[in-house]
Amino acid sequence: MKKVEAIIRPFKLDDVKIALVNAGIVGMTVSEVRGFGRQKGQTERYRGSEYTVEFLQKLKIEIVVEDPQVDMVIKKLIAAARTGEIGDGKIFVSPVDQIIRIRTGESDIEAI
Repeated sequence: MKKVEAIIRPFKLDDVKIALVNAGIVGMTVSEVRGFGRQKGQTERYRGSEYTVEFLQKLKIEIVVEDPQVDMVIKKLIAAARTGEIGDGKIFVSPVDQIIRIRTGESDIEAI
């Protein structure tokens, strides 16, 4: 099993959710996060004053899937989240050793 984490632009969440649900992905966790990469923040104006927002608002989506689904999930994420501009985000893939559903005690594939 693998955990796929994607950092995306907030306004792309609906597109990503629809793409993943249509592909048969039934669960995901979404967190509001802030950060910066090559964008290095952005300059904004407020009441005539210019200031720099160093940490930009992003969303982190976490999905745990079986190994054969990883490539499909990555393709769906890229297609749904891409704008073509700097700051579209990143995707990270990590191994998952064990999953346990707290309510039932089921583990691994049954717990997804």
